[in-house]
Amino acid sequence: MGFSGEYFNSIDAKGRLSIPARLRSLLQDEFGDDQLVVTRAREALVAYPVSRWSEICAAVDAMPNGPQRDLIYRNRISPAIEAGFDSQGRIALTPSLRQIAGFEKDVVIVGVGEKIELWSQTRFIAQMQASEEQLAGLSSELGALGF
Repeated sequence: MGFSGEYFNSIDAKGRLSIPARLRSLLQDEFGDDQLVVTRAREALVAYPVSRWSEICAAVDAMPNGPQRDLIYRNRISPAIEAGFDSQGRIALTPSLRQIAGFEKDVVIVGVGEKIELWSQTRFIAQMQASEEQLAGLSSELGALGF
């Protein structure tokens, strides 16, 4: 099943973000990992179990050398950090990742299958509004799926 759920949280002044216990438990139970790899995404950060991150890196490594591979390395692989949990279930995010994601204080943590997205609350609300507009045009597809 993977990760699911939306959680509203705050990042502290030292850049530490508490990951909900339910997600930490799934990380261990379903993926056998005890830490995450966090990197940039389009408008947010994304956190992967270490085992899934290894698969992603292997797929990028298998690409032919060239500008596309370099682009993926520079923008997704190179900014990545391994983030272990402290005794309070928090991960520490670098200033550069916090800046990329636009984190100030309020953060939304979203479980999305094999990854966890970390959004600034402002960007998340805007993204959800845009998503609803896009989904309005997919009413028959959503109905077929049971939504």
